Amino acid sequence: MKRSRVLAAAAVALSLASVLAGCSRADSGDSGSAPASSGAPSAGKGPAAELRLGYFPNVTHAPALIGLEQGLFTKELGSTKLVPTKFNAGGEAVNALYGGSLDATFIGSGPSLNAFGKSDGKAVRLVAGTASRGAQLVVKPEINSEQDLVGKTVVTPQLGNTQDIALKKWLADKQLTDKVKVQNTENALALEEFKKGSVQAAWLPEPWSSRLVLEAGAKVLLDEKDLWPGGEFPTTVLIVSTTYLNDHPDTVKALLKGLVASVDVTKKDVPGAKTAVNAQLKALTGKELNAATIDRAFTNLNFTLDPYAALLPQLSKDAVTAKVAQKETDVKGFLDLRLLNEVLTGSGQSAVDAAGLDSK
Repeated sequence: MKRSRVLAAAAVALSLASVLAGCSRADSGDSGSAPASSGAPSAGKGPAAELRLGYFPNVTHAPALIGLEQGLFTKELGSTKLVPTKFNAGGEAVNALYGGSLDATFIGSGPSLNAFGKSDGKAVRLVAGTASRGAQLVVKPEINSEQDLVGKTVVTPQLGNTQDIALKKWLADKQLTDKVKVQNTENALALEEFKKGSVQAAWLPEPWSSRLVLEAGAKVLLDEKDLWPGGEFPTTVLIVSTTYLNDHPDTVKALLKGLVASVDVTKKDVPGAKTAVNAQLKALTGKELNAATIDRAFTNLNFTLDPYAALLPQLSKDAVTAKVAQKETDVKGFLDLRLLNEVLTGSGQSAVDAAGLDSK
């Protein structure tokens, strides 16, 4: 059955007032208002002195890693200093945005929606997609169906993250919510626990699903893409503080130019893209992926600037079904793809559809 999947929510215990205060910078105003819904972005305050950019050491963030490794972001940012910051979970990145220590971040689609909803639609805007697909439910060889999961432990990376909600939504659809134990475990530890047999299944993003298959003898019970019409769903997106976007649209546009170049690398120079990703992973984690793992991970992912906006309302509903969110997030006004589409059309590429979610 084709279905739609996941919003995620990283619990953020901050009031709206602190959200808006946290999104302002020392060199910018304190406005938390959304950008205008039509027309060209305002001129703002000119290029920013710095851009503090979050990202994760996962293959699902490959365009971010490529942009950093090959200097594609810094090339476009010019005099703006790029300050990259590694995160391991969406909730951490959202808190950094809210706390004012981050201007933009690559992040899972679920936490991005949570960031928008928790601030009553004021704190952040989604300005580009980054990756689609790339998550699988992998299991011990003796597990052959969803019913075989009864009484077993399934791990996800973090409570309320994109894969956590995807799993819980799927379990709800299968009427297995109270019959399967869901455990939140950091990816590297999940690999070790799977090898030891203390967990029997995991719903993980790349490269971790590939690592469990190739290093721990897991098999794929379900590829998440099979749950979606056309096999595509937003895995990683780029969000920006609304205040930063309002104040420094030229800087955000420069970042997007670098991102477009990074995604182009994944299409036109796959070996170079894999080399760049591995170089960043080694620098960040001390270890690179072997050839089989990175090859499998790249095969399972689609690097794209399209955030699949039309699916975001369903992702919001899925979080409620998964009992991660109490109510759906109204996603109208969440997207601002004007700068991205300026870059794309300026380079002869097709514009990306906001599905009407760029205005209230």
